[in-house]
Amino acid sequence: MTDSLLPHAPSLDEPLEMLEACHGRIEAQLQTLERLLVYLPQHGADDQARQAARNILRYFDLAGPNHHEDEERSLFPTLIARAGVDETAAVQSLVQNLLSDHVRMAVALDVVRMQLTPIADGTGSALEEAAVRRMAELYRQHIAKENRDLLPLSRRLLQTPDLEELSRAMTARRTPRSD
Repeated sequence: MTDSLLPHAPSLDEPLEMLEACHGRIEAQLQTLERLLVYLPQHGADDQARQAARNILRYFDLAGPNHHEDEERSLFPTLIARAGVDETAAVQSLVQNLLSDHVRMAVALDVVRMQLTPIADGTGSALEEAAVRRMAELYRQHIAKENRDLLPLSRRLLQTPDLEELSRAMTARRTPRSD
């Protein structure tokens, strides 16, 4: 039997699978954020709320930027370079659309971050529902677009050396520098 009964967690040696798995982790953080929105009015910024806020902030402040850099600095340029003449315009359009999403997502995250920070340190206990819903909607739409369009395109266009280079770049972003 070759199929494992254990779940497979992709490694940086599998860069596209790693990017896709990151989408699942983002979704988990969005769900925590939405639960926190409901939790706060009854419980305030208690220990659980503060820990949830810290976890959300840590994820979006550490893993989130790496994910976007993986795409913007490594994946997107390689995809554009690999696109055939007949699909260059479509690939460039998709990349531009995803980059625009990144900007909108960053703005929405900044609004929510300003509300999460006081919750995390226990000095505040309010999240604005519209801000949370806006952020979650933008992230979910973006993830759906990447899962539907970007990842299949990447699997089709990227060659083994491209994937190896993407893996190296992703690893380097996550490796602490010893200056």
